[in-house]
Parts: sequence; C-alpha cells; structure tokens
Amino acid sequence: MTEVIVLNGGSSSGKSGIARCLQAVLPDPWLAVGTDTLVDAMPASMQASDAGIEFAPDGGVIVGSEFRTLEAAWIEGVAAMARVGARVVVDEAFLGGAESQQRWQKALRDLRVLWVGVRCDSAVAAGREVARGDRVIGMAASQADVVHRGVVYDLEVDTTHAESMECARAIAAHVR
Repeated sequence: MTEVIVLNGGSSSGKSGIARCLQAVLPDPWLAVGTDTLVDAMPASMQASDAGIEFAPDGGVIVGSEFRTLEAAWIEGVAAMARVGARVVVDEAFLGGAESQQRWQKALRDLRVLWVGVRCDSAVAAGREVARGDRVIGMAASQADVVHRGVVYDLEVDTTHAESMECARAIAAHVR
C-alpha cells in the first residue's frame, strides 16, 4: 500500500491544489506537508541569513547550511510519520533536481512511495504566480524545468490545461 506520495514541481505549478484534492478523493486520511510548511516553521531570521533561505529579486532561491540541516531533520520527520502509520502527501520543489530527490529517497527508503512530477508551462505558472501575489515574480519561470532535471517519476501530470481535481484523480488511480 502506498504510504507517501511525493509531488515535485516548480512554484505555482499546482502542487498544493493537487494535494488538497488528493485528501478529498483518497479513501483514507492523508496529511499534506510541503516545503512551504518547512519555511513557515522556521524563524524569520532564517529568511534574512546566508545560512538560511533567501529569495532573490529574480525569483531564485538560495539555501544555506542551517537551512539544509533543518531540511534534513524535517525530511526524516516526515519519513518517521509515515513509518508510524500516517499517510503523507509531500508538496516539494526539487531545486537541486536529482540530488534533491536522492535526499528524499534515502529518508523514505523502506516506505512505499509514489513519485509524481507536476509539470506546468512556465508562462502559465508565471501567470498564476502574479495572481497569487505571495511569491517573488520570476520564481515560477526559474523553477519550471530545473526541478525536474534528472528526477525519475512513477507518474507525471501537467496542470497547464488540467484542473487539480483531474490530476488528483489520475494520481489516486496509481495509489495502491
């Protein structure tokens, strides 16, 4: 039985909407956690430090050593929740492509994971980014392709023209 669903895609690609829809369509309760959860849990000082996480004016994201330490602990914590019975949907942006996936694979090594690529045309994601108003402009375009480099998926969905619920149903059909 699938214990973890990892949704990987760039900013504003639709991962959070898909995660909420998965919670609605899957028969059992699933927790939804994501990179935003981690960043929101960090002290504000981590967003103003070279060792933390910085959002560049062009939409780039720069992470430092303290961020990586907390991220590693968080990833292990998500894996621990799944090991003790929580089913988890992870909303993630693999800024390091395959290297980011490898960190998750190591932590989730003994769990049944469904790896899902969430793609979206960069222009469409950029439009969503502007409409959201809570992201640095340029983040969606800068992440649209880089997060998928070298990443291996069980399934891919594309939110360019498909609604979150349609994507969630496609993903749910692969959950065993």
